[in-house]
Amino acid sequence: MNLIVCVKEIPDPETPASAFAIDPEAKRAIPAKDTPPVISPFDEQAVEAALRMKDELGGKVTVLSMGAPSAEKVLKHTLSMGADEAFLLNDGAFDNPDSTSTAYALAQAIKKVGEYDIVFCGRQAGDFDAGQVGSGIAESLGIPSVTVVKKIDVSDGKARVERVLPDGYEVVEVSLPALVTVSSELGEPRYATLKGIMAAAKKTVPVWNTQEIGAESSKVGASGARTKIQKLFIPVRESKCEMLEGENEEEAASKLALKLREVKLI
Repeated sequence: MNLIVCVKEIPDPETPASAFAIDPEAKRAIPAKDTPPVISPFDEQAVEAALRMKDELGGKVTVLSMGAPSAEKVLKHTLSMGADEAFLLNDGAFDNPDSTSTAYALAQAIKKVGEYDIVFCGRQAGDFDAGQVGSGIAESLGIPSVTVVKKIDVSDGKARVERVLPDGYEVVEVSLPALVTVSSELGEPRYATLKGIMAAAKKTVPVWNTQEIGAESSKVGASGARTKIQKLFIPVRESKCEMLEGENEEEAASKLALKLREVKLI
């Protein structure tokens, strides 16, 4: 099995709110100085899904990421988990993408990798939560896709997939090659072993630019974006507390009911 996983580097979701900041002009999050970026959690589970399939059926797992040079650490992490090779897409032309231009660039990189049976993505990124890139990649590649997947079984050139629903799951059969987006219901990803960490440290992560993946510059980054962020901000939540007193519980309850009616909560 030739398996490809697309992953993303994001600000650590565990970053304390007090350490989080936004650049309103650039419309981007500013990572906390003492909290390095991490792999998007759903993407890590996508890596786990690919590795489980490799453990069962054999084959090769290739991981791709588009981002800053720091994303090499995320790719090294996937190598330490057991992935065979990883590639980073880094080029000024890739800057400020949206879901459409990101999907196009990753699809071009997948074509460069070569033959594949299944492409794995997380169900959505852990920062913007759009959940569009996986389906966009499948559209660019002209292959079927199944989203929000918790289990995958492969036989006779087809994948039998369990897809998560609000009240259960449905079983979908899809011909290969195909793309799946993996959900948290898959289970916890494996920990990297010391042996895996040492092996990953010795591997290099090649960097590909626009020309090397055969992408059209007008379709990547900001040039290929079809959406634009109008405003990015941290919500301001204001609250106040008013104490209602009474001679007894009945009087206090009556005052509370009147106050709730006054503010139209009941």
